[in-house]
Amino acid sequence: MPPFSTIQVLVSPLDWGLGHATRCIPVVRELLARGVRVIIASSGSQMALLKIEFPDLEIIEIPGYGIRYSAKKGGLLRGLIFGIPGILRCIRRENAWLKNFCRERPIDAIISDNRYGFYHTEIFSVFITHQLFVETGMGAWANRILVRLNYFFIQRFSECWVPDFPEPFTLAGLLSHPRRLPAIAVKYTGILSRFHRTEKGILNPLLILISGPEPQRTQFENEIFSGLSNYTGPAIVIRGLPDITAEKIFSNKRVVIHNHLASQALNDMMNRSAIVISRSGYSTIMDLARLRRKALLIPTPGQPEQEYLAKHLDEKNWAVRVSQEAFDLETCLKNISEKTFGFPEFPDGQSLDPLINEFTERLRNFRRREFQKK
Repeated sequence: MPPFSTIQVLVSPLDWGLGHATRCIPVVRELLARGVRVIIASSGSQMALLKIEFPDLEIIEIPGYGIRYSAKKGGLLRGLIFGIPGILRCIRRENAWLKNFCRERPIDAIISDNRYGFYHTEIFSVFITHQLFVETGMGAWANRILVRLNYFFIQRFSECWVPDFPEPFTLAGLLSHPRRLPAIAVKYTGILSRFHRTEKGILNPLLILISGPEPQRTQFENEIFSGLSNYTGPAIVIRGLPDITAEKIFSNKRVVIHNHLASQALNDMMNRSAIVISRSGYSTIMDLARLRRKALLIPTPGQPEQEYLAKHLDEKNWAVRVSQEAFDLETCLKNISEKTFGFPEFPDGQSLDPLINEFTERLRNFRRREFQKK
């Protein structure tokens, strides 16, 4: 191949939960399928997961934002608001890191999943987010302030990719379809999921996915294990801990516990599960929608985005929501058995394919022009 055909893309997901990393997986796969060299910048559990998925790729450790979610309902938003000065320092720090890295390495494009500082004024930069509109839970005035701040940073990028569909198939509702869009190109990718649907028979009656940042992840896990202690049926629990080797000890022998499963194993597990209980994080929702699994969604307390998403999907009758405070395993499973609900057949999920084609062709054309100048 001629020299100008080899392009390099730097991909970096935010380090708040595993969802930002998991939805980068299909993007990285599509880039690799087109002969693009991908470099990943990550940290913590996200880095551990991506090393499992892409053992042959160069994965560079970078500082994370290091934000912990509040253990109390309502504390998350307050923590984020009071933490804005620290977040701004993180954004400046990662932008300085990026500029230094790009001075040393020939990067053709940058793809940032919700890392606001991962843009470059001289390199084509893409920002991935499903949350254009920010639901704060504090009223319209607070929403407007954070949307302006959100757009201020998003508009530093070249393009914004939104993992969702148009109405009536939108998974994120108002979050991804606000009245006013950012003043850069906004492109909808459809579902960004590493999974694919198969027609295997149901094998697992109950699958429970535990996820999210601490300390809420552990609180959710304790609620789940408390409910399972009296549960007489079989269940599988995935703890969402790719960087932990020791298994969680649990007395009920009908319950199988995994810290983490690689994509293919989890794909098979979800396809063969009758009911999935999980948080209402957006990446998890995309996986459930792609596989069309019946889902019970338990939003992280005090996280307005997850509360909005669970309510939105419950109102569409695509999933069932219950608050963590009201969660009782046996009662919830009984209620689910009496309801008719589920995700619909979505439009062709290949929206990402033409988008990546356009993206890589843009980069190759630029490389050709640069090569011809020499």
